[in-house]
Amino acid sequence: MGEHVNIAKPAALLIAATALVAGSTIAAVADTAADGTRVTGIQQVADHVLAGHPKVLSASADQVRYDGLTLTRAPQGRFAAKDLDCAYGHLCMLVNGTKFDFYKCQTWNVTNWTGDGPFTNNQTPGTVAKFFNQDGSVRWTSTAYQAGTATWDPIWSLRPC
Repeated sequence: MGEHVNIAKPAALLIAATALVAGSTIAAVADTAADGTRVTGIQQVADHVLAGHPKVLSASADQVRYDGLTLTRAPQGRFAAKDLDCAYGHLCMLVNGTKFDFYKCQTWNVTNWTGDGPFTNNQTPGTVAKFFNQDGSVRWTSTAYQAGTATWDPIWSLRPC
């Protein structure tokens, strides 16, 4: 099926950094670098994400950009369905307060996708996005153009095309 990309750790750091910015009860954002030093602070976390994940193009307190995917955390912690603006050629969804905007054809491994949320498959007409179970079997598909609400658990990976 081609290349697989795991986006779990950068997504978790994005969520933690956003929580800190939003003034939640999280006291600090921290991670451990390869050399064992603690990484704290939003910019340091973003820099650490970039250093540890070569597929990451840029990271900030509310957004992580990969080659083929942009993750955006809602400024107030929650997007509404109306906020799911999805460009032509993209597959977009809202999962747990994060907007996922996929635009590269490859398999993406995901974790902690729970609940329901809106999606828009705005790829070229007829393009089939596939969503997979933990064992790799197809859970459901979406043929462009399609928009609706999906149940994210248990989705373990997806392929936009």
